[in-house]
Amino acid sequence: MTKLEFNTMVTKQSDSLKLYALHFTHDDEDANDLVQDTVLKAITYYEKFKEGTNLKGWLYTIMKNTFINNYRRFVKISSFVTKSDEISSANLSYSATGNNGENKFVMDDIKHAMANLSDDYYVPFTMYFEGYKYHEIADHLDIPIGTVKTRIHVARKTLKKSLKPYQLRSKSYAYVAAAI
Repeated sequence: MTKLEFNTMVTKQSDSLKLYALHFTHDDEDANDLVQDTVLKAITYYEKFKEGTNLKGWLYTIMKNTFINNYRRFVKISSFVTKSDEISSANLSYSATGNNGENKFVMDDIKHAMANLSDDYYVPFTMYFEGYKYHEIADHLDIPIGTVKTRIHVARKTLKKSLKPYQLRSKSYAYVAAAI
């Protein structure tokens, strides 16, 4: 059986897979996602399917295992988030040791470092930081895209240099380096 024939057979099963997925998820969109994951895995692992075996049963097994794995992953991630009104003593101790006053000093230093940038570097950098793409910045400022990339790079380098003391301090200031 060729891969094209196999793909055709798998996609023909999508309606029955959708009904089986609804049995697990009880939600139309989640069922569509589960079917898509199942079909993708089936096509990816095409060479593991043995011709002459029950394709529908093989697909159902992939779907069931995918659902179980996704559920376990969800439960594991959910266990990290505290959902109760009571805060454990460990979390209380952690929140009590942090001081927001330090954050104000850090932000003041970042603002001061950015204020020292010339407009040629400040404007492209802040636009990029706000989520604009290179070509959007280039169009807005009416400059070549290479110039935009260079100015952002130079601004980033200048900010890192002026905020170097935070890079040398404890890991709690790692977000300063990450922001730049």
